[in-house]
Amino acid sequence: MWKRLAQGRWPTLSHIPPIALWGILLVLTAAVVLVLDHVGLPAPVLLGAMAAAILLAVADARGRIPPGLFAAAQGVVGVMIAQSLRMDVATELLSDWPIFLAGVISVMVASSLLGWWLARRQVLPGTTAIWGSSPGAASAMMLMAEAQGADIRLVAVMLYLRVVMVAAIASLVASYVADGAGVAASIAPPWYDVWFPATAWSDLFLTIAAALGLSTMAVRLGIPAGPVLAPMVVAAVLQEMGWLRIELPPVLLAASYAVIGWSIGLRFTRPILAHAARALPSLVASTLMLIAICGAIAMLLHFTVGIDLLTAYLATSPGGVDSVAIIAASSEVDLAFIMAMQMARFLLVLVAGPAIARFFARKLRLADAGR
Repeated sequence: MWKRLAQGRWPTLSHIPPIALWGILLVLTAAVVLVLDHVGLPAPVLLGAMAAAILLAVADARGRIPPGLFAAAQGVVGVMIAQSLRMDVATELLSDWPIFLAGVISVMVASSLLGWWLARRQVLPGTTAIWGSSPGAASAMMLMAEAQGADIRLVAVMLYLRVVMVAAIASLVASYVADGAGVAASIAPPWYDVWFPATAWSDLFLTIAAALGLSTMAVRLGIPAGPVLAPMVVAAVLQEMGWLRIELPPVLLAASYAVIGWSIGLRFTRPILAHAARALPSLVASTLMLIAICGAIAMLLHFTVGIDLLTAYLATSPGGVDSVAIIAASSEVDLAFIMAMQMARFLLVLVAGPAIARFFARKLRLADAGR
């Protein structure tokens, strides 16, 4: 497939009308979701939407998720996370700050050294590997990479390929751990009770208003990762004060997961994929190396401080905060711990990531000039 794509001989859907294109995307997403759900993977809607969108992107589909809709979906996920954030949990997390600091810094150091090593070995051209190995803040790192002369196309593919691979592997790990735990079987309720349970409509209205209003405000203020962070923080505070009872029907969550999956998948445009086709083995290998290193850090947290393995793995997964949150929400894990570590690493990457990448890029150029 990749050889045909690189040669421009892959079938195209660019001539398909937008309405028909969205129809194809919906049908394809439903088919993939049913397969993933039958297999038993967590977050099948997110992964199914992502996979379907990537297939259409390979076929040069012209669809795009409107930024406002994507921000709204992220807002719903932020409110979902807030539902699990309680003050007693926050107090407990603050008391474990050395664990957070060690986990966050370990992932940052590992990703930086991996990018440096890949660049020195010339696995990817120039400083691409240095910027593409950043464990988060993808948009900011792409802009910085372009400003520093790196190939933004390969950086984009490396960053968003990691988002997809992290989501897929995390889902597989969550499924494996759940199977190994021997969860007792129960009689499933009718499908309409699952998707459309009894709902407190006033609480649902306030929840949606908080998700939409706060995510829109964050976008307008230019807050990095604001569409997730702002609803998460404010809704958690309002919930703790008793002013908001978060109500999120499964159908609303599923729609939000699908929008996020489509938005990630449709970013893999055909020109970018064609440009990266020859470098794909190196991109996949480097991404797997970073995921493996983070997995080793998770094992260390598990054996040294007793954090359950799946919680530690999802907490240290490199990037894709919203997709990791969705997978964590469908698994038996400590969601508050996971999101606290993910947010802490995101903020550290945002503040220190560009400076670290510039430092290694400068070292690489000096080393090349001295040869």
